[in-house]
Amino acid sequence: MEGPSTSLDDVRVPLKLLLFIDKRPSLARQMRQIRQYLKTLEDHFDFNLDVVDIGEQPYLAEHYKLVASPALIKIAPAPQQMLAGSDIINQLERWWPKWQQEHLDAIKLADSDPNQSANLLVEQDDSLSYSAELMKLSDEIFRLNQTREELEAQLRFKDRIIAMMAHDLRNPLTAASIAIETLELGYAPNQARTLTLKPELTGQLLKHAKTQIRAINRMITDILKAARGASMELQLVPQELDLSALCLEVVDAFQNRLHEKQQVITTEIPQDLPTVYADGTQVKRVITNLLDNAIKYTPQRGKVAIVALHRTTQKVQVSVADTGPGIPAENCDKIFEESYRLQRDVTQEGYGLGLALCQRIVRAHYGQIWVDSSPGEGSSFYFTLPVYRA
Repeated sequence: MEGPSTSLDDVRVPLKLLLFIDKRPSLARQMRQIRQYLKTLEDHFDFNLDVVDIGEQPYLAEHYKLVASPALIKIAPAPQQMLAGSDIINQLERWWPKWQQEHLDAIKLADSDPNQSANLLVEQDDSLSYSAELMKLSDEIFRLNQTREELEAQLRFKDRIIAMMAHDLRNPLTAASIAIETLELGYAPNQARTLTLKPELTGQLLKHAKTQIRAINRMITDILKAARGASMELQLVPQELDLSALCLEVVDAFQNRLHEKQQVITTEIPQDLPTVYADGTQVKRVITNLLDNAIKYTPQRGKVAIVALHRTTQKVQVSVADTGPGIPAENCDKIFEESYRLQRDVTQEGYGLGLALCQRIVRAHYGQIWVDSSPGEGSSFYFTLPVYRA
């Protein structure tokens, strides 16, 4: 749309029209029809027609409160009027006589007082530009405020995580340090041994130090995830994926943890389970997170299960179940929120980031994730993935 200008011709041609369109191919033909029809009306009187692409000037469309396109707006002479929809030409046929009379009235005004008419046109053009610019600036301010609020929320979240980590790291760090110092007293080279350690105690101290160091490593992993924020972009490379093999691979990686807690894991994965269309790296993160949580919350000698089934012709479902303390019904949705931790989690490792990440990954694959749980009866987490179609 060309910039508005005011001259003697503008005073003599007060009829100003704006035609709003978008880039849909179907509108190109309709725009040509409207132009051709308007051309047949040039014998009645002259007018100015400007075509506005909504995509290029959205704030101008917002100024006129457009809800549909194409739309033809008479912006001068007053009163302003809009015609919209697929039958603009039929509407023009009905309204053109009235607009012609308004045109004649405007010309009479210009003849009687040209300066007043010219000033009115300048005010209309200035008001249009001002309103469009004001809306543009208001929209920018709104977006900036949203960005600021998101950044402030991320900073507050990180502050909480850092404070929690500073507190929680003390316990495993102190425990690991004590174990290592005790071992050092028993095996310090070139020094008189001040402590004789039995092989059983040595093994226990090494195991304890290893467990605490693993806990510290998980905390550091969580804080790095938190530092990246909830808005980090997931890089998905979906392809045909053997979900059965992936589940068994993750289970195998947890065998030492399961052995340490004397837990029993069962797997029910049918041999004819179809392949899925998914990113193997990201899906592995989901299964790993869920299985890690199941082992963490299941007590000594408890049971963990991973089950996969062909739920529908389009979806495969995986579930990870435990015999832990369970989750109150009112919290079953909240646990997927960023940084949410149950009251019972205060003494556990981690910061509640895993389930939020699982939800993001599953939804990015157009799947669903949910939990069924009752206090004292354990928890079962489920998620779905799309079946691969060649």
